[in-house]
This record gives sequence, C-alpha cells and structure tokens, in this order.
Amino acid sequence: MIPRHQRVLFWILLVGSVAMAVVIIRMRERAHDRMLTASDTMPLNPPAQSSAKSVPLMIANDLTGGVHEEEQEMALPADPNARARVILQHLIADYAQPASKHPISPNNGAENIYFIPLPKQDGDAGGVMAVVNLSGSFAAAHPSGIEPETLTLLSIIGTLRLNFPQLTQVRFLVDGQPRETLAGHADLTRVYLASESPGVKHL
Repeated sequence: MIPRHQRVLFWILLVGSVAMAVVIIRMRERAHDRMLTASDTMPLNPPAQSSAKSVPLMIANDLTGGVHEEEQEMALPADPNARARVILQHLIADYAQPASKHPISPNNGAENIYFIPLPKQDGDAGGVMAVVNLSGSFAAAHPSGIEPETLTLLSIIGTLRLNFPQLTQVRFLVDGQPRETLAGHADLTRVYLASESPGVKHL
C-alpha cells in the first residue's frame, strides 16, 4: 500500500505539472502572436548591396481629394515582384506618418505583388496585369469611406504604373482571396485599367 501522504504528494505534483505545461503553452502562443504583430508592422528591410535611387510615388491627399507624384529615395531589389512590394511598402509606410494627409494605421499593406503577362488579342499588345495581395490587417484597419478607400487604390495603381510602364491592368486580393470592397466601399471585384491612372477606370 502506498502511504496516503505519498498519494497526496503525487497528485499535487501531477496537477502542478499539468498547470505548468498549460502556462508554458500559453506563453509560447503569446510570444508567437507578438512575433506576428511585429512582422506585420515592421517596415521591409532594404536589400543588401543595393544603392538608393529616386522612385516616384503617387501620394494620396484627403484634403484635396486627389493624388500627386512625389519622389522618394529607396533601395530596390532587382526582381520586379520584390521591387513592387518594396515600393508599395514605402508608400503605405508614408501614410502611417504623423503628418500624413492620408492617414492609415501602420500595417503591412502589400503581402505580395504578382505580374501576369496578358495574351495578345485582335492586334492588342497584351500588356501585363499586376495582382496586388493586400493583408487582411491592412484592410481591417483602413478608414471606411468611398473617398479614402478610392484614394488608396488610385495611389497604389498610379504608383505601380509609374514604376512599371508596361502595366495595363491591376487586380486586388485580400489575404490571397477575392473581396468585395476594401473597407466597405471601394470595389475590389473589378479589374482596374492602369493606363488610365490616376483617374483609373475599371473593366
């Protein structure tokens, strides 16, 4: 027979071990959440061994209800997809500044940008479509309203058009999935014509 005090000690140790395991698992989950949050708000690091160059951006202005071109210095990678992502990250980071005239929360805006060659049709040169995959956190934190949402789309499309002249169309996804609107108003179901930026038309 196991003495009563040893049985009590066994159960105390068992309960303590289970409780400690739960605490450790919970702490690990919280640390993981903090890492995800940090990566979501952290600006993209410039590529190594790449010199800064002047890059045109189309900056939105809520006061005027329009967008205007502005040059910024940044280091860019050679790969077009990565280069487009860095440019849009700089653009969106600019909107998170205290003096921004188009304020947006400092979230990781563009997760990925993919360039897709378009087939030639009836003498048309074809061109290129950019698929811009926005993060869900960016869409969730974006100010709601037809004007601020539209200005954000115009800004993104215009910036891509300035830096990639071969671009003809732009499509938006959120977390890799189609979405009806950016934050309740601006249409994300359409394909936008980049050639008409900054007064972008859609198909």
